[in-house]
Amino acid sequence: MTTEALLQSAGVRPTANRLLVARCLAASAFPMSLMQIEDALDSLDKSSVFRVLRLFAEHHLVHEIDDGSGSLKYELCEGNHHTTDDGNAADEDEHVHFFCTRCRRTYCLDSIPVPHIALAEGYTVESRSYLVKGLCPHCRKP
Repeated sequence: MTTEALLQSAGVRPTANRLLVARCLAASAFPMSLMQIEDALDSLDKSSVFRVLRLFAEHHLVHEIDDGSGSLKYELCEGNHHTTDDGNAADEDEHVHFFCTRCRRTYCLDSIPVPHIALAEGYTVESRSYLVKGLCPHCRKP
């Protein structure tokens, strides 16, 4: 699916700024912070990038990852948002993330889905994330 089609399928008008941010995220091998996106797109200022990311989050076009580094990381969400059988909110491509404590990079572990967690009665899930911390394969090498 093209970036433009992805935005349209989520009900987001594909303006030039939105396409730039979406393409930047799509091209990245890792989730990116606001500062990293801003650095990659020197034609956009921080407030423009932030507004686009907020809009994308509202429309479930990005996963926001709090990896404990002090800044949220963003990755393009290419799955559909839906409600599970138990009434919880979920994105089809929810997966585990790994934060390397040495290189401080966040990795997407796309093949490992976020495990289901049964909540006590009266609680409603609005978002889910699952973060594992440790050493990545590169940093584990002696």
